[in-house]
Amino acid sequence: MTKGLTLNTLSPAAGSKTAPKRLGRGIGSGLGKTSGKGHKGQNARKSGGVRRGFEGGQMPLYRRLPKFGFTSRMALVSEELRLSDLNKVLDTNVTLESLKAEGLLRRNTKYVKFILSGNVTKPVNIKFKQVAGDHVDVRITKAALELVKAAGGSYEKA
Repeated sequence: MTKGLTLNTLSPAAGSKTAPKRLGRGIGSGLGKTSGKGHKGQNARKSGGVRRGFEGGQMPLYRRLPKFGFTSRMALVSEELRLSDLNKVLDTNVTLESLKAEGLLRRNTKYVKFILSGNVTKPVNIKFKQVAGDHVDVRITKAALELVKAAGGSYEKA
């Protein structure tokens, strides 16, 4: 038989485990009758206490601080693409649908805007459609449009 550490001799360190308070177990326990809650008052009652964040009637912190933040609904359906992403498109005619088919845009995207970042190395014809009111589905910045035209491409209505 081996001496030392075995599974049947394992036990927690002395003082690391304390027994829970056993409330309402008679006068001799020291926690009988009122069960450590004292006499009367809000906290002595069955559902006593206050809700989280309650500050005794004072205007609570979450109402004293200003509201902040805003999520534009337009931002959920629009994306920006770099001009260098046009080099990844196989077709020379670029539309919103072709960009989705290439995997450059999410499926729920309704608007895309090309920004000047990188270079376009081949002539591409960017085609846009009128959507709601003044909105078009494919937009391009002025500086990016100059580079597209310099490469022999165009930006026109579909």
